[in-house]
Amino acid sequence: MTILYLLIPLSLVLLGLAVWAFFWAVKNDQFEDLEGPAHRILFDDDENDLTPEAREQRRKAAERRSDDSGSEEDPDR
Repeated sequence: MTILYLLIPLSLVLLGLAVWAFFWAVKNDQFEDLEGPAHRILFDDDENDLTPEAREQRRKAAERRSDDSGSEEDPDR
């Protein structure tokens, strides 16, 4: 029975810490975007897995695509 004098205050302290941690997380926008990280991991292109040559080729291809898309404007304007 005397152990309850220790366990009840200890449980109240732990409950207080849990409540504080929850409100801290809400205040710091930890629950702002719940679905974004789950979708982002599916479409992550990890550049670190590529060799330096492959990274350079990918960068040049992206530059060519952006240059090509800019030149396809309406010529009548």
